[in-house]
Amino acid sequence: MQNHLSTSQRRALWALSLAYFIQATGSLSVAGSLVPISQEWGISDAQSARLLSIFGLTFALGAPLAQVMFGKFMRRTQVLAGMLVFSLGALTFAIAPDYKVLVASRIVMGLGASLIGPVLIALGAELVAPEERGSAIAMILLGVSMASMVGIPLAAWLATVWGARMLFTLIALMSVLTASSVFLLVPNVVSGVDIRLRQVGMVLKQGKSLAAFLVVFFITSGVYDMYAFISPMIRDRWQGDTPAVSIALAVIGSAGIVGNLFVARAARHYSAEHLLVVGLTLLVADMLLIMLLPAQLSLLYLLLVVWAFSTDLLWPTQQRRIVEISTAETRGISLALTSAFMFCGIGFGSAVASWLYPLSGFYGVMISSIVFLLLALASLWTSERLRARSAEYQAVSLS
Repeated sequence: MQNHLSTSQRRALWALSLAYFIQATGSLSVAGSLVPISQEWGISDAQSARLLSIFGLTFALGAPLAQVMFGKFMRRTQVLAGMLVFSLGALTFAIAPDYKVLVASRIVMGLGASLIGPVLIALGAELVAPEERGSAIAMILLGVSMASMVGIPLAAWLATVWGARMLFTLIALMSVLTASSVFLLVPNVVSGVDIRLRQVGMVLKQGKSLAAFLVVFFITSGVYDMYAFISPMIRDRWQGDTPAVSIALAVIGSAGIVGNLFVARAARHYSAEHLLVVGLTLLVADMLLIMLLPAQLSLLYLLLVVWAFSTDLLWPTQQRRIVEISTAETRGISLALTSAFMFCGIGFGSAVASWLYPLSGFYGVMISSIVFLLLALASLWTSERLRARSAEYQAVSLS
């Protein structure tokens, strides 16, 4: 099948991808910069990791509520407002005098991101023909992979060399510049949807949708249970220094790009359910090998290639699946709830890691991550069963 995206559509999608890049970098750079943040404000690694949890939980609550309160506005307007609020939160982080203000800044960043993440996917999906939505979503989510490959390793290096305050000053500046590119390149043609709070409840009451959201929740819980503490784990288990952490993050990002490019093409040939099963199976097997094989940095880097490929196979695929199982009327709130469950998983997984790592160390974190991923597989099986049952019921009703 040929790609029929026009030049203007491509430019718009790349601008949205850049917005996702900035959001992902600003949101997740805490994971790669735990040590510089802890040193700058005199706090523990666990306290620094909780800043990631606070962001995730704020996003989880904010994403569906933002759609209820602001969903009727044009999609591009929501993205622009979110980028500016996100920038304000990053600037507050940069000038924070103490841990309380750090917490407040992450709440502001989470609120801004709650207007960005869900809307980027919904906006991009409506800018292209239905048969190109899988590829369009993958293009937008390529920004997340680029954040892993370039943004987060660069953020970790900048936080180490220039300090965490300078890092978040740059994130604030880049957020404003990215908002300008979205304003110039993305057409203001996609209307929002006037969503009522009861509609959120109606979507959540659908068994196939709730189970699908749980797939997202358990995937992100499992991934970020490990990822949130990757810096301390490399330091403690592999005796790696700051450059070793940066290399690991760069390896993750580079392999993630390959995974994202692969899924952009595979989406035309394989179902979302098939790709999710493959990605989750690879991820569980790889994490078992990370646990069981000798603690050698070169071996870790090799295994992280598979880890990142599998992870970036999952991100766009789970978004695509939500688009496919939702109706045009519920797509906006479904994507908002998807992002809510995603960042709730990020917050929950990193919170579990911050609790387990001081108690049971590396193995406690890895085992809990694998359990979360197995729960994701179980939720996918349940969602598919309920989806098939719903389709059979509708077929009987129409006959």
